[in-house]
Parts: sequence; C-alpha cells; structure tokens
Amino acid sequence: MFIEFKEPDYDDFIPKLKDIIKKYNQKVDVIIKADSNDYNETLKPLEELDEELSLYFTPLSHLNSVSNSDQTQKTYEEALPILSEFHTRLSHNKELYKKIKSITTKKEDEQRVINEALKDFELAGVNLPKEKKLRLEEIDVNLSNLSNEFSQNLLNATNEYTLIIKNEKDIEGIPNSALEPLKKELDGKIVYEFNLQMPSYIAYMTYGSNRNLRERLYRAYTSRAPQNAQIIDKILKLREEEAKILGFDNYAQYALSKRDANSTDEIVEFLEKMIVTAKEYAKEEFEELSTYAKKIDNIEQIESYDMAYYAQKLQEEKFDFDERITQEYFEQNRVLEGLLSRVSALFDIKFKALELKLWHPCVKTYDIYENDELRARIYFDLEARSSKRSGAWMNDFETHFFDSKENRKLASAFIVCNFATASKETPSLLRHDDVVTLFHEMGHALHHLLSKNAQRPLSGINGVAWDVVEFPSQFLENFAYQKDILKSIGTHYKSGKKIPDLLVDKIIQTKNFQAALGLLRQIEFSLFDIKLHLQYHNIDQTQELLDTIRKKTSFITVPRYNKFQNSFSHIFAGGYAAGYYSYKWAEVLSADAFIECLDEDGAFDTFKAKGYKEHILSKGSLRDMRKLYKEWLNKEPDIESLAKLYGLTKERE
Repeated sequence: MFIEFKEPDYDDFIPKLKDIIKKYNQKVDVIIKADSNDYNETLKPLEELDEELSLYFTPLSHLNSVSNSDQTQKTYEEALPILSEFHTRLSHNKELYKKIKSITTKKEDEQRVINEALKDFELAGVNLPKEKKLRLEEIDVNLSNLSNEFSQNLLNATNEYTLIIKNEKDIEGIPNSALEPLKKELDGKIVYEFNLQMPSYIAYMTYGSNRNLRERLYRAYTSRAPQNAQIIDKILKLREEEAKILGFDNYAQYALSKRDANSTDEIVEFLEKMIVTAKEYAKEEFEELSTYAKKIDNIEQIESYDMAYYAQKLQEEKFDFDERITQEYFEQNRVLEGLLSRVSALFDIKFKALELKLWHPCVKTYDIYENDELRARIYFDLEARSSKRSGAWMNDFETHFFDSKENRKLASAFIVCNFATASKETPSLLRHDDVVTLFHEMGHALHHLLSKNAQRPLSGINGVAWDVVEFPSQFLENFAYQKDILKSIGTHYKSGKKIPDLLVDKIIQTKNFQAALGLLRQIEFSLFDIKLHLQYHNIDQTQELLDTIRKKTSFITVPRYNKFQNSFSHIFAGGYAAGYYSYKWAEVLSADAFIECLDEDGAFDTFKAKGYKEHILSKGSLRDMRKLYKEWLNKEPDIESLAKLYGLTKERE
C-alpha cells in the first residue's frame, strides 16, 4: 500500500532518473498526438508520472537534509539541474498547453486542475518566443543550484564551529538535558563543546551567564556562511530577470500571482499596520527588560545577545516560572504520544506504531486509520544531529489521489525537528517552545495526510496558496497552550508524576510574555523579504534595506557583523521568497478560526473540529482557502483576532 523508504543506489541514481524523465517525455508526446481530449486520458497519466518522479527523487532530497553526506550531496547536486531543466521544458511545451486547454469537463475538481495547470504554463512563459524560453531554462537551473549551494554552505558553517567551555561556573543554570550531549573529555578533564545547532545555541543564549561567551556564540551564529552574500546577489539578479521576462515589474509581483494576497501594497500595508498594533506594547516590554538587566547586572545597554538570557530570568522572577522545570515534564516520547492521542480524539483517527528500519534509529513511524480503514502514514525524525540541517519542517512523500484505473493512492509525510538529543543519562527533553513546534508541524502533516481529493494536483498541500499554507499548522499549535492537553502530555521523566496545575497555569500565563517584541521581529523578516523583491538590491543595498527596516522594528542597534540575510534559508533556500509574510497572513485565519472554535468555558468545540477536518483538511486546494474558510464558519476572518491572540488589546493590562 505504501512504498518502502529506501536509501537510493547512488551509483545508479542519475541514469534511472534520466530513464524516468525519458518515459515521462515519451508519454507527453503520445498525449499530444492523441485525438482524445478526455481528462482521464490526458491529465491522469501525467499525475501518475508526477507521483512516480516525486517518489523516486524525494528519498534523496530527504536524506540530503536529514542525513547529509558527501554521497547525498554529490548525487543531489547532480540531479538538481536535470530536474530543473525537465520541469522548465515541460512548462514551456506549447503543444501540451494547447492539449490541456482543449479538455472539457463538468467536474469541479477536474476543471480546477485544468485552470491551475494553464495558469502555471502561462506563468512559466509558455507563450514566449524561443530565445526567452531558453533563457528561463538557464535561470531556473541556476537558481536551483544556487539555493542548494546556499543551504550547503549554511550547514557546513553550522557544523564547523565549536566553543569549548572549561569553567563550570560558565555553565551554571543550563539544563542538564542540554549539557549532557555536549560533555567531552579533554586532557583528562570534563569540558563542554557548544556548537551552533539549535539545542546547543539556544541553551547558552537563554541560560548562559557569561556575557562574553554569549556574545561569541551570537557573533558566530549571525555571521555564518559569509560566502552566501555573493550567492544572494546572484539569486536576486536572476529572480529579477525571470520576473521581467515573464512580464512582471518585479519578482514580488510575480510571486503574488498565485497567492491569496492581491498586491504587494496590500502586504506592506498589512505588515505596517501590525507594527503600529505591536510597537507600543513592544516598547513597554523592551523597557521592562532593560530596567531588569540594569537592576540585576548593571547592564547599561542591553544587546541582541542579552535578550533571551534576561527575558528568561525576568520571566522566572515575574511569574515565579522557570522553563527548566517544565522541560523535565516534556519528555519527547510522551509528548508525541500525547499529541497523537489528542489529534486522534479531535479528528476521529487512530495511529498504529510500526517497526521499520529507516535512515536513523530515532525515527518513529505510524500508520493512520479512519473508521478502521488505512488512510495514511507519518514519519517522525525529531532529534538534532550534525548531519541534519537546522530548523523544523514537514515534507510530503506520497500523495492521496485516484489513478487512471481508479486505484486509491494513500498519502505519507515526514515531520523533522531538531530537539535535544537523548543521552545515556537523559532522554530527549523538550522546551515548551519545542512542544509548540511539534504541534505546528503536525498541523502541516494533517493537512497533507487527511486529504480526500481524487486529483493529485489538488490533494493535501499541493496547490494551496503559499500565503495560507501555514493556516493549518498555526491552528494546531494553539492547542499546545490548552490546559487539558498540557496535563495529558506532561509527565516527569524521572518520577512519572503528572505536571502540576501550577506549572501548567504558568505556561499559559507566560504565553504572551514579550509577544509584541517577537511579533515585531517576524514583521522585520517579512518586510525585508517583500521589499527586497520589489526591485534588485546589490549586497550593500540589501544590508541598507535591512538596517532601515530595523529602525522601525527594533529597539537595539544590531551589530555590524550580524549578517542575518546570509542564513535566511526560508527565502534563499526554501519556498518563501517574497512570501515570508505568509506566516502572519495565515495567522489571521488561524487565530480567528481558533477563537471561533472555543466555547464559553474555553474548551474546544468538537463539532467544529469535525467541520475543520471536513472543510479545510480534507479539501486541500479544491477551492481557494478563503472560500473553504467561509464554507466552514460562514464568515470572513477578522484581523483583530490576531491581536487578541497575542494579547495586544486594551484588556492586556
């Protein structure tokens, strides 16, 4: 029913990839020459070939991200231009475009696939003259290679840096769960080897008392991969050229042609409105933090590398709350079990654990059942390691659809995180932020896995507008602050005792602690991204743009060595170019939906949960998300719900 995940045969990978592409091209020729303009005889075979190609390439792509090696990197880099050239030439095939345009159907889902396919052809330049098509092919191949190079540079730079801490005083207050994996023996003495992977970096920036060491780590982290500055410059030039060849004024305008937002002006206006909403509260938060740092350590000017440290200490004092204590209650396996249990109850599905030999022993696999019928499969790879790129993500593997013989194909997906690594002494313990991250990625996965679409291009996350694809993930992460859920997942890893009500209350009370400052930071990234793509910026202009935006969003003068853009993978090695605003844009939907689903007692309405599953999760991209939303709740989303969720209202005090 599901294909077995296998490590590729690297020696034979490229020849087989070329064979699949050759078969695909031959089938396209047959379809073009055929007399039929029937949907099932024209587009269904292409859906099947898309799935075959994806299933062949995804294991390599996945392993290059989670188990990176010279072998995966070499093969991946060799495959990218082949795939890029194939997809670009396919999108420029005018005869195939005409064939799809000739298809007639009375079915809503089939017509949606046709309309979206034609739009994709047109946005790819199918009607352009040959020389411009050839240039677009070159650009797409180059962009693909540059994005991969950007990502690889960042991974290498992250893995190359270490900071050896010998003085026990410098690691006082850091959770043992974070220290254990970093413990080393050097010249007969125990030392701690910190690095730039998330569990290590966050642990010291949050709890490390030595300000000089915090600054050293911060400098190393924010100045990683300086060679990426040149790559960014090349990427921006190529994106600008691509957009103009296709008839757009700039890359941002081109990117928005398949988004929910109507214009770049609308996006900038939305983001700047959020600055106005948040800035007064953020200023209060910053002043409170500065005053606190002055009071306890006589810090005259708080810096970027101080923020997390003093925020943690202030939170601990203000709310009598220490996240290190709560971390002992969030053991990774129990949190995952609790998440699956709650998702099962909300959406009437069941998870069955499997024992499979996969790319790493820590990977967990589950089959998903609905009404005792097998529906999907999910893989969890949750712990940090040097061969895995940083961050957290969901990646689709198999897709739900019906093939031309009416055989049902089932979906599968990966959830990847970088949580603290288990050691012999301590299991993998999660910060509450990690719990939220796991819920977030599960929201993405459910969107893909619970789809019921018959057509592959509309199934799961396929075809969902990029600026609303975060809606299901943000919607589910809100549950990580529900008291009954926290009680169900929180069990002390040593004693087995349930998390006390008092600690749960503290987590909920501190949910919006310094929320306005966090919101401004996300808006900073979003404005930088969208404005960067309104016109070409050279290396110096890119930095100037970021500095200008920070004058609106930051109360600290960021050090000159901070080259955040060189590690901004979302827009230079991911799919968020001119789309980082999507996180906040979609959060309007998720906040409004979540608030709508709470009853008078603050409990979640299970009837509405089933409606969410039926109208949002199962439909994929059958209709625009705004239409699906209105069909579910019979209303438009309210932007004020986002401010309410962040506590940025008059009632905040």
